[in-house]
Amino acid sequence: MAKRVEMAAVPAHSASGITPIQITLKPALDQLEHDFGLSSNELAQTLSVDRRTLERWASGDTFPRHAARDRLLAVVALHARLAELFETAEDVRTWLHRPLPFLGQMAPIDAIKVGRIESVDAALEAIDEGIAS
Repeated sequence: MAKRVEMAAVPAHSASGITPIQITLKPALDQLEHDFGLSSNELAQTLSVDRRTLERWASGDTFPRHAARDRLLAVVALHARLAELFETAEDVRTWLHRPLPFLGQMAPIDAIKVGRIESVDAALEAIDEGIAS
């Protein structure tokens, strides 16, 4: 059975004749939630923003600014580092949810949720340098 594809209406051209580009963060936010095993509320908490702010980012109504943008970029960089260090998504999730002595017996995901992204990054650096596992 063939899938039916519906075409979205093409946005009207602006006065200059150029069609505005629609950019949303939805795929990136969805991937962070999925790969870290976070709910929307937990991701919002991680980024120190309201869940409605995430919804506006996902819809393209607004974009992260200032401190929120910096926190989002830090979480994205952490995501990339995890992808480099671990072989599978399951390995990443296992590491994220295991309490670590390096973090005072806190699981990395819990440190991420309370904004201690730099501490989790330092734990990954220790692994990369062969100091910890």
